[in-house]
Amino acid sequence: MPRVRRPDRRKGYRSPAGRHIRHNRAVWDRASAWYERRCAEVLGGSHATSWGIFRVPERELRLLGPVRGKRVLEVGCGAARWTASLARRGARATGIDLSTQQLAKARELQRTSRQPFPLVRGSVERLPFRRSTFDLVFCDWGAMTFSDPRRSVPECARVLRAGGRFVFATANPFRYIALDPRADRQVARLVRPYFGDYRVDFGPNDAIEFQPPFGVWIDLFRQNGFAVERLIETRPAAGQGSKYLSRSDAKWARSWPIEAIWKLTKE
Repeated sequence: MPRVRRPDRRKGYRSPAGRHIRHNRAVWDRASAWYERRCAEVLGGSHATSWGIFRVPERELRLLGPVRGKRVLEVGCGAARWTASLARRGARATGIDLSTQQLAKARELQRTSRQPFPLVRGSVERLPFRRSTFDLVFCDWGAMTFSDPRRSVPECARVLRAGGRFVFATANPFRYIALDPRADRQVARLVRPYFGDYRVDFGPNDAIEFQPPFGVWIDLFRQNGFAVERLIETRPAAGQGSKYLSRSDAKWARSWPIEAIWKLTKE
């Protein structure tokens, strides 16, 4: 079992549940049932351990490495299908998510599969685990998309042991600089700056996302003791669609990267 960190009792300490965390929790609690109805077929079954918008199988990318006996944390686990699959393979797996509704779905699936593992409600910006608890921290378009990386990257580094892996899929910066917010589609021109504020706020009904430039990502990784092993910019096959994209956006992704998968090692 993972070691849970004791609450911080320093004078003046307040929970890190800033506006974007509270907002994103509310958005995901509202959207959970809809998301499950829309995407369950590409999240479960043979897709449970597949990556990203185009569901590239882990057996092809081999990003996580052997997991049997490893202490594994999925941040932003949602319904925890990844976590459950790794637990079945012998990992000592834990899932953490902001959303009460997403965790309720995870517990429902857990009861059905009879695959026990810890599920924790919390934020990746302040993980409730002790230093060097895990061998692997990962997420597939989970918490690393919806958290401030200036807080989440140090936290993931803190709970990883030396030599541990940190793997996550999120948006590529190109997604945001070429996204027409009015039409809600990707376009063949630059719409917003690459540099500057990397908090992306689509409006009151959508989750707040964070997407720094690649140079900022790499600086954050190095400052927190990570070495970059791989950066994969996924590209769909000609004509390949995605549950997460319109047909035109999937076609756009043939020419410009919409997604990035980082594989890091803690030195």
